Amino acid sequence: MAFDALGLDPKILDALEAQGYTSPTPIQAQSIPILLEGIDLLGTAQTGTGKTAAFTIPIVQHLLEQPTSKRRKIKALVVTPTRELALQLGDNAKRYSKNTGLRTAIIFGGVGQSPQVDLLRKGVDILVATPGRLLDLQGQGHIDLSELTHFVLDEADQMLDMGFIHDIRKLLKIIPSKRQSLFF
Repeated sequence: MAFDALGLDPKILDALEAQGYTSPTPIQAQSIPILLEGIDLLGTAQTGTGKTAAFTIPIVQHLLEQPTSKRRKIKALVVTPTRELALQLGDNAKRYSKNTGLRTAIIFGGVGQSPQVDLLRKGVDILVATPGRLLDLQGQGHIDLSELTHFVLDEADQMLDMGFIHDIRKLLKIIPSKRQSLFF
């Protein structure tokens, strides 16, 4: 199977080709068709098998299919336990959505929040965040998750092991109940 057999937007296929991707990995081949149908998914695979692409590619496809509004609102939220993972995931999301006009922002603690708030004010389609900074900025009114259509909990097992369960519970209370949920 090749990526072009999945019915993806040509802009996504071009971005994947630029990354040297020709065929989906097993986790991608199994996940992408399910996620393109809008079904919730719990996916498990080892590090380095392409999990990020497995959930990001369908999200980008769905966002391209949605009508755009003048004011961008966060449609996809990816929550991850560490700043390093947030940076990696955000960079990959930017690569997969290259030339689509979609905007990705990455927010995490341990740095000043002003540049992150500035990015949020400009409008964001995909937000990659660590739980603490996400809840902090949401509590300050800088993040509106009311139009969220996709929620990803990356490294879900690690997040629970690291004690993020309370933050995840808080987050689940403030995001729309009607959404696609992805746990990897």
